[in-house]
Amino acid sequence: MTALTIRDVPDDTLAILKARAAQMGKSLQAYALDLLVGEAARPTLAEAAVRAEAEAGAVLSPSDVLGAIDDARSGR
Repeated sequence: MTALTIRDVPDDTLAILKARAAQMGKSLQAYALDLLVGEAARPTLAEAAVRAEAEAGAVLSPSDVLGAIDDARSGR
């Protein structure tokens, strides 16, 4: 793994992060790592839009849509 250094963290921000880490029973390093991993796991709006556009690229005919509706209605 790579080390990451964050410089010029405001004192009040550091105090809040330390307190939150302590409340969770974690070191500041472990808490900050969890925050970064969680943030990286969530797609940005742009990434979500690209994914949605790729998934929406399917070409459906009207008969495909009507067939899906009929199938759903028959499954009630």
